[in-house]
Amino acid sequence: MVFVARSADAVERVAADTGAIGVVGDVGDKDATYPIALQITGNLGGLDVLVNNASSLGPTPLALLADTECEELEEALAVNLVGPFRLTKALYGALAASAREEGSSVVVNISSDAAVNAYPEWGAYGASKAALGHLTSIWHEESNDLGIRFLSIDPGDMDTPLHALAVPDADVSTLKHPDQSALEVIAAIAAAIPQGRGALQGDRK
Repeated sequence: MVFVARSADAVERVAADTGAIGVVGDVGDKDATYPIALQITGNLGGLDVLVNNASSLGPTPLALLADTECEELEEALAVNLVGPFRLTKALYGALAASAREEGSSVVVNISSDAAVNAYPEWGAYGASKAALGHLTSIWHEESNDLGIRFLSIDPGDMDTPLHALAVPDADVSTLKHPDQSALEVIAAIAAAIPQGRGALQGDRK
């Protein structure tokens, strides 16, 4: 398994805790896309599952659209929409190859209820996630015949630093633990993979 994070410290910590291979990179940075993709396929020798999980709120603290700077909207779109598009495109050949060899591959784009509900002050984030959801549906229609499954998953409100940044006074007892949401994502991936393949027990992720 390979994961990507912007901070070298975070990569080192998570790699030590999980044994996964860490890559330092920013999916919102156009120039980082292909180096990230090369490190992923180079370490794994292929790719069965891609999870696009990076997110940006845009303005912090959250702001009304009238008070949102164009650059803040651009940041949310770069990380939440264009970044997943670029990385998926860069890894599309590897995903297609895996689908040919194994019967399917899966791309998961992490969404939010802000993609479908018009919450005040969540405009940049919500608009970018709504666009990601539609992009996911189109990818799925265009790639289904190749065996590449595209899923859009809303993990719900989680106790994460991003949520704390967005809603500092939230009652954390009402929030999901990230581990629970991760298990739900894994279950959705497993359901999208043909029975008997056992891909989640393989070497490539």
